Amino acid sequence: MNDERIECPKCKWEPDGGAYWTCYCGCNWNTFSTYGKCPECGKVHKDTQCPACQAWSPHPDWYLDLENISIKVEEKASAQE
Repeated sequence: MNDERIECPKCKWEPDGGAYWTCYCGCNWNTFSTYGKCPECGKVHKDTQCPACQAWSPHPDWYLDLENISIKVEEKASAQE
C-alpha cells in the first residue's frame, strides 16, 4: 500500500494488510491492495464489508484524503453479453 489512509466509514476500523475478503470465486485477498478488484477472476467489488463491524460501504468511501484523486470502478463485461 502507498501512503493512503483507509478506514471503515462506519466504525473507523483500519485495515492491517490482512486477507480478510473473499471473492465469489473463492480467492482470499486484501481488497485494498487492488482497489476492490479480485486478483483471480477480475471481478470488481463495488462494496466492501468491514471485518470489525460487519457493515457494508461503497469501496471508495473507505479511502481518506483523496480529494484530488478519482477512483474509477469498472466491471468486466460478461463474455456472454
